[in-house]
Amino acid sequence: MILLGVGLSIVVVLVIGLLVSRKVEGDSARYLVAGRTLGIPLVAAGLMAQAVDSNATLGNTDLAYGFGFWAGASLPIGLALCLLLTGLFFARRMNAAKLLTLPDWYARRYGRTIELAASIAMIGAYVLLLAGNLVAGGFLFEHFLGIDYTLGVLLIVAVVMTYTVAGGMFSDSYTAAAQMVITIAGTACLFTWVALTHGITVPEGMGAFDLGQLTDPAQGAPVNWATLVALGVGDIVAIDFMQRIFSAKSPDTARRACFLGAAGTLLIGIPFTYVALSAVDIVGPDGGAAVLFTLLEDHAPAWLAMMVLAAIVAASCSTANGAILGTGAVAARNIAGIRETDAGRLPELKIFGAGKDPLLRASRIAMFPIVGLAILVAVRVPQTGILLTLAFDLMLAGLVVPFALGLWWKRGGAAAAAASIAVGFTVRLVLFALTPTTYGVPNDLLYIENNVITAAFDGWPTFIAFLAGASAYLVVALLRPAKTVRAAKAPVSPAAGPVPVPAEA
Repeated sequence: MILLGVGLSIVVVLVIGLLVSRKVEGDSARYLVAGRTLGIPLVAAGLMAQAVDSNATLGNTDLAYGFGFWAGASLPIGLALCLLLTGLFFARRMNAAKLLTLPDWYARRYGRTIELAASIAMIGAYVLLLAGNLVAGGFLFEHFLGIDYTLGVLLIVAVVMTYTVAGGMFSDSYTAAAQMVITIAGTACLFTWVALTHGITVPEGMGAFDLGQLTDPAQGAPVNWATLVALGVGDIVAIDFMQRIFSAKSPDTARRACFLGAAGTLLIGIPFTYVALSAVDIVGPDGGAAVLFTLLEDHAPAWLAMMVLAAIVAASCSTANGAILGTGAVAARNIAGIRETDAGRLPELKIFGAGKDPLLRASRIAMFPIVGLAILVAVRVPQTGILLTLAFDLMLAGLVVPFALGLWWKRGGAAAAAASIAVGFTVRLVLFALTPTTYGVPNDLLYIENNVITAAFDGWPTFIAFLAGASAYLVVALLRPAKTVRAAKAPVSPAAGPVPVPAEA
């Protein structure tokens, strides 16, 4: 029954994705940003789908079960905070700029060198993000369906790649709407079943109002705050979030969709947190890892397990979809430098009706090596927490300050942005390698054994790296004379619109 339910949800999503792929019409702007035609429901569904990934479900429940409300709920709360901040300060201006990718903005504001640096950093972070979601899906298939882990990873990739390559943002948006229906239904049924059959219970000291989780280092306060900041601020420069904001039909639509997406993310994420807290009584305090799997397998009826697992698979697919589309576009447009008007630069490979638009063809082609790298990481490093955390932390450390200050402050040019990226990334990677745990998870990915930094330091590297990157930007910006110069000589796109903020020499 579980196999049937998960299989049907995958088939429904695949069929929807392929049916709407005809809307692309061989045009890269329609492929990458749906021709900037999407209304509030589709944009909000897409934003929710990117927020509610396996980390906000499986990671949320494991952390809440083991350490309390704020350890788990920090994930959906942080993602909702990101959408709220984006709606308040960035969505209108970024939609009005009529960009195709987020690095397009870095190109306008800082020039080609920073465009390249930001693009490479974003792709690297999103390879980790994509790999983390593939890991979660692979474990799910292995645990419940008896499918080999690697085969499960490849199965998810095959499904998502099929409709992503075919329909781009149109397929992404319409499948996200279907995936969110599945996810909301599964979440509501799970929460209702726990409430009616066992009752929603909160172990002593682990509830939302037990604020020691946010004030006491011994209760994980630095890690909980680091999660909120990494997701709430670092995810503002998420290429999949911004791609949906670019797809909205108007600045007001983009802004309102952010607010609706934030509310929806909490509506899905917080019930999972309370299910996990109740699971302490239902399965006992020694439920082990993947407590949600234990709850579904040993205590829940088969129909409920089917619904919830279908929801988790849908969430993983939706996040993978957005990551693949966004990174493919960035690789083709911002790294390779392919434009809509560059006819003849690529062979006319007429895959999925690519037509003669070279950017469309290049974006589709670029997806394959990126996905191949993510598969390699998922197979070699079968972890979710470290991969996802490192991805968000890197963006927070090096990319947020050049984006936010560059949009609202005229001081600070390419040199300031380069300093922020270099210092922020270097500090974060060094501290990652020297800290034995990352967000409470043993660091067996890249740990250099030492006697200086202990597990008690966990959480602080997020703040230190961010402050280091921000300080580097501010120092360089203030040391340089403030003078306004012309915008970039070569516009990012023939119809790209006005430069949001003048660049500085």
